[in-house]
Amino acid sequence: MTSPPSNEPHLASPSYRLAALDQDFMLGDSMRGVRFLLEFAKADEALRAWGVESTIVVFGSARVGENGDPRHARWYGEARAFGRIASERGGALIANQGKRHNVIATGGGPGIMEAANRGALDAGAPSVGFNITLPHEQEPNPYSTPDLTFRFHYFAMRKMHLAMRANALVIFPGGFGTLDELFELLTLRQTAKAPPIPIALFDEAYWRSVISFESLAEAGMIAPEDLKLFTFAESADALWAQLLDGGLRPYEEPSWEAARDVQE
Repeated sequence: MTSPPSNEPHLASPSYRLAALDQDFMLGDSMRGVRFLLEFAKADEALRAWGVESTIVVFGSARVGENGDPRHARWYGEARAFGRIASERGGALIANQGKRHNVIATGGGPGIMEAANRGALDAGAPSVGFNITLPHEQEPNPYSTPDLTFRFHYFAMRKMHLAMRANALVIFPGGFGTLDELFELLTLRQTAKAPPIPIALFDEAYWRSVISFESLAEAGMIAPEDLKLFTFAESADALWAQLLDGGLRPYEEPSWEAARDVQE
C-alpha cells in the first residue's frame, strides 16, 4: 500500500497564502489600486478617531533651520509662532462633541513643517504630519502628534489628505515640493474643485522674486481675478489676520447658555 503524496509543497506554495498576508502579492502591480485605497483608509480612520474635522495646512522648505541663516531663522520662527497662534485661536484645543477644527497639518518633515508642528505642540494642541517615503529616507519631525503622524508611498494620496480637510493654506518659502503644493491648491481653487479657502503666502519679497504672478495674467495664462486667490503676509499675526479676512472661521467652546439650551 503506497502512502499518499505529501501536501507540504501545497502548504509552502505562494498561492496558498492568505491574500491579505501575502506581501509579494500585496506589493505586486495588480494590487496598486488596493494599496492606494489602504493609504486613504488608514489615515482617514486615525483622523476620525482623533476627531480631526478640519485642518490648516502649512507648507514650506525642509531645508530651513532654527539657527544659522538669519532669513531662514526668521521663517522658522514665524512658522512656529503661527502654529501656536492658529492652534490657540482656531479650535484645535477644543474637542467639541469629539470634533477638532483648524488642526495644524504639515508634510511631517523638518524645516518649516517641523516649526509649524512645534508651534502647535507649544500650544498643547495636536497636529498632523503627512510624511512621504523618499529614496533618501525622510523621518518624521518629533513635534507632530505620534498618533497623527503618517507615512505615504503615493504623493497623490498624500496630497489628497492634505487638501481634503483644509480650511486654509499657509505657504512659507520653499522649493519644488512647496511650489507643487501651492499650485495644486491654487488650481483646485481656480477650477472650483475646492471650496473658497484662504491661501496666504509668507514673505512677499521672496515669492515675487521666484514667481511673476502678474506676468501670468498679462500673458493671458490666468484671469486677472485669479490674483485674488492668495494674499501675502509678513508675520505670524498677519497670517492669522489674512486667514480670518479670507473667511476662516475659528471654532469656540459653546457658552454655558448655549449648552443649556441644547440640553433643554
